[in-house]
Amino acid sequence: MQRMVEVEKLSFEEKEESSLRPQNFDEYIGQKNIKKNLHIAISASKKRGEFLDHILLFGPPGLGKTTLSFVIANEMNTNIKVTSAPMIEKSGDLAAILTNLNKGDILFIDEIHRLGSNIEEILYSAMEDFRLDIIIGSGPAAQTIKVDIEKFTLIGATTRAGMLSNPLRDRFGMTFRMQFYEQSELSKIINLAAKKLNKSIIQDSSDEIAKRSRGTPRIALRLLKRIRDFSEYYNEDSISLDITLKALNELRVDENGFDELDLAFLDLLVKARGKPLGLSTISANLSEDERTIEDVIEPYLLANSYVERTPKGRIATKKTYDLLGIASDNLF
Repeated sequence: MQRMVEVEKLSFEEKEESSLRPQNFDEYIGQKNIKKNLHIAISASKKRGEFLDHILLFGPPGLGKTTLSFVIANEMNTNIKVTSAPMIEKSGDLAAILTNLNKGDILFIDEIHRLGSNIEEILYSAMEDFRLDIIIGSGPAAQTIKVDIEKFTLIGATTRAGMLSNPLRDRFGMTFRMQFYEQSELSKIINLAAKKLNKSIIQDSSDEIAKRSRGTPRIALRLLKRIRDFSEYYNEDSISLDITLKALNELRVDENGFDELDLAFLDLLVKARGKPLGLSTISANLSEDERTIEDVIEPYLLANSYVERTPKGRIATKKTYDLLGIASDNLF
C-alpha cells in the first residue's frame, strides 16, 4: 500500500476573511530587522528573475515563523507547501514531496531539527543542486539514480537551532533569529486581529492583553479570542477593560503573563533555595515532559532573567524571589 505524506498547499489568492494571518510585510508587525533583510532579498531576487535563497527561522514557539513564511510566499507571488519533520519518516516521503514541487514553490518544513540523518542527506543535493540522489539496492550492486527537480526555496523553522547538524545549517543562505515582541507591537497585533474578528476593543484592553502575553503573538491572539467570548457573553459591543481583567483572572493569567504552570515552575526553583535543579527533576515534579519545559516554559523566563541555566541545572534569580514575595537572604 502506497503511503502518502500530507502536504498543505496554500494560495494567497484565496484568503479567508476569518484568517488572522498578515498577508504582506505591511501588515506584518514586529521583527523589523528580519523584515528589512527579507524585503531587500526578495526585491533583489525579483529583479534578477531568480529564486529566493533558502531560509532558516529559529526561536521560541509562537513568534510567527510559520506566518512569516506565508508572507514571504505572498511577497514572492508563489505557492507554499507546508509539512513538518516528524511527518517525513522515510527518504521516499521527502522524495515524493520534492518531486511534486512546481517551479519557484516554497517548501516550509517545521521542526526541521527533527529530520533523520538519512533524510538530511537527500536534502543536501536537493538544496544545492536541485537534484535527488536516490540509491537503489544495497552492497556492491547498489546504484545511484540522479533525478532533477524544479528549483524551489526551502524555509526551515525550528525552536532548537543548536540541534541542527552543521552541514544542514550551512546550506541555508539566510538565517534569522525571531525575537520576543514589545508590548506596543503586541497591542497593534491585537487591535488588527480584533478588527478582523469584527469585534471592537478599547486601547486599554489591548494594552492589558499585550502586557500579559509574554512577548508572544500566539498567546496574545489566544487570549484575545477567549476575552472576546467573555465580552459577548456579557453583551458588550466593545471589549472593555473590566471584562478583560475579569477574563484574565478567570483564565488564571497574572499581571506578568504567567499561568499556573509557569508559577509552579518558578515556585519549584525557589523552594530549592539556590540549589540547581536538573531538567529531569523539574519534569518529574511538574508532570510535564522535558521538551515542553525547554521549548514552551523556559524561553521567556530565561530571556527576562527569571531563571538562570548553570552547568548543574536551573536556578531562580533574585527577580523571581521578589516576584513571589519570598525573602532571598544570603542567596545573592
